[in-house]
Amino acid sequence: MNSIKKPMTILENRQVPVQAKLAAAWTSFMFLYLYVDYLGLYKPGVVDDILAGVVHEFDIGPAFVAIALTALAIPTLMILLSTTLPARVNRIINLVVATLYIPFSMYNAVGESWTYSYFYGLSIGLEVLLLAFILRAAWTWPRVASPAMTDLVEPNRSQIQMGR
Repeated sequence: MNSIKKPMTILENRQVPVQAKLAAAWTSFMFLYLYVDYLGLYKPGVVDDILAGVVHEFDIGPAFVAIALTALAIPTLMILLSTTLPARVNRIINLVVATLYIPFSMYNAVGESWTYSYFYGLSIGLEVLLLAFILRAAWTWPRVASPAMTDLVEPNRSQIQMGR
């Protein structure tokens, strides 16, 4: 029997960049959003309504299809934008888009029967939690001193300290 104890190690916990957190959250949101719509097709009568040209009281036509595509394309684009935009613009766009998607996500529950309340409650709850995470990550984006500001302040500070 080997009684040599191995030293305890601590798992490394690296800081994840805000851009990666935002991209991951938008990816999760997009998949959840897509699968909620997909799983909604399993409700009785939904496919019959689609075949009749209606989705949730809306006639299926070019305008509906364009709006539906836009509703899914925005979170998809947010994945890319969250990793490529400069920090200041990135923060603002994430705050605006996530704020607009909260009521948009909650609208899915309007007019639904209580039979599927758990399904819609869970899906909308998860979507809103992801959007809240996005809002928090963007709102609390870490700030650093601007190099340009320190260059402007430092020369004056040394003159003041020298008594000039």
